[in-house]
Amino acid sequence: MEQDFCPRPSVRDCGRLVVRMTASEKPGQVDDKDGLAALDALEREASEFHKDAEIDRILKAFRLDAYAVLDLQPGVPDSQIKIQYRKLSLLIHPDKTSNASAPTAFDRLKKAQTELMDPRHRTHLDECISDARMLLIRERKLTVDSPEVKQPDKEFIEAWRRKTVEVLVDAEHRRRKQLKAQLQEEGREQRKQDEEVAERKRRREHEVKWEESREDRIGSWRDFKKGEGEGKQKKKKKMKVLG
Repeated sequence: MEQDFCPRPSVRDCGRLVVRMTASEKPGQVDDKDGLAALDALEREASEFHKDAEIDRILKAFRLDAYAVLDLQPGVPDSQIKIQYRKLSLLIHPDKTSNASAPTAFDRLKKAQTELMDPRHRTHLDECISDARMLLIRERKLTVDSPEVKQPDKEFIEAWRRKTVEVLVDAEHRRRKQLKAQLQEEGREQRKQDEEVAERKRRREHEVKWEESREDRIGSWRDFKKGEGEGKQKKKKKMKVLG
C-alpha cells in the first residue's frame, strides 16, 4: 500500500498559518495574544472532537470482544494492552471531557482491559476468534494455505469479524443457559437443605417441649396411681364379712 510521505500539518501549524495570513493581510489588526487565543480554541475543539470520536467508537464496539473495545489486534502482549488502556482512559476520562457518554465508555474500556488481563477469559476469547476463522474457511471451501487466508484482504477480515460476533453471541447464550441450569440446581439443593434444617429444628423443639412437660406427666401419673389406690381401699371397706 502506498504511503503518503508528505507530512500533514498539525492543528498548531494550521493555527500559526492562520495567524500569519491574517496579520499579513491586515497589519495591526491581530496581535500575538489574539493569535494564541485563537490557536488554543482550535486545539481545544480538535481535542474534544477526538475524544467524542473515540467515545463513539468504544460504545459502538461489540462489547463481548474486548480486543474491539480497546481497538487492539488479537495476540498482542500484555504490555501493549496496558499501554493502550492507559492512553485511551486518559483521553476519554469523564473528568477531562463534557461528553455525557464518557462514564459509560470509560466503564466499558476498564471492563475490556480487565477481561484481557484475565488469562482464562482471554483464552476463551482467543478460542472464539480462532473458531470463527475456521468456520469462515469451511464456509468458503478454503484451506489454511489458501492465499485468501494467508494474506486476507479487507473483505475477509470484515467477514471474520462478523463471524467472530456470531461465535461470541452463541458462546454467551450457552454460558447463560448453563448458569441458569446451575442456579436452578443450586436452588433445588438449597430448598432441600432448608427443609432438612427446618425438620431438625422441629424435632429439637418437640424434644424440648417433651422434656419440659416431663414433670407434668410424672405428676399426673402419680395422681392417677394415688387415686387408684384410694379407690381400692374404699372397695375393701364396703366388703361384707360372711359367717
